Amino acid sequence: RDYGLAVTVGVVTGTLLVGFLALLFLALEGIVCIMMSIPIALPAALLGLFFGRALGSRSGDGERPDATLGAMILLLPLGAEIEQHVTAPREREVVTVIEVDAPPAVVWENVVSFAELPEPEGWLFETGIAYPLRARIEGEGVGAIRYCEFSTGAFVEPITVWDAPHRLAFDVIEQPIPMQEWSFYAEVHPPHLEQSFRSVRGEFRLIELPGGRTRLEGSTWYLLDMGPAAYWKLWGDAIVHRIHGRVLAHVKALSESAG
Repeated sequence: RDYGLAVTVGVVTGTLLVGFLALLFLALEGIVCIMMSIPIALPAALLGLFFGRALGSRSGDGERPDATLGAMILLLPLGAEIEQHVTAPREREVVTVIEVDAPPAVVWENVVSFAELPEPEGWLFETGIAYPLRARIEGEGVGAIRYCEFSTGAFVEPITVWDAPHRLAFDVIEQPIPMQEWSFYAEVHPPHLEQSFRSVRGEFRLIELPGGRTRLEGSTWYLLDMGPAAYWKLWGDAIVHRIHGRVLAHVKALSESAG
């Protein structure tokens, strides 16, 4: 019996909602990650709905179901598995640039380490996404250890290039979770938060400009192990840009004040 497209869409949407609520109450996911997944989960569910209706309508009319359509449905899980292997995580570089009204020597001191940042502005960091608080360094030159402290913990960054006052590069050997999820529980630790987003290395480049000014470039290379990669990289790049922007704006303010 065909209950109509509207009823079927309602059933599929309701089932998806129940699944999301189950993830919340079982402490397997947080609210923010679920909201971020809706733009891909809902279209996928509706695609399955239309496949199912197409098969059902043929059977209801007494016709033999289309074997091609059925095979496509059966191959969808295999396609998802292939996509995971074909689109193996690759390093992505995100670059953010700012100009500072201070010479490179002054900017360098505030890049290597910086004092407490002001409270973050905007809605993004209010969702629980980690944001930088301060940075400190132990030692000097290649081999020194820089600690960039975020709201969820510290990034441990051994220095690999120390070319003062032009270039500072580092690897990331430890990192905190990328966000603190909203949940009904005091703490929730979805596995993907520890596995899907990994910062690999970073770099600051200071380029001298006329008039005692500096072009400051910040780069982060990260790995994103979530599918579909084309969707999640939009979030990843946007978040890294916002983190860069927060740090570079702070370095700019400190440097220009010192100047």
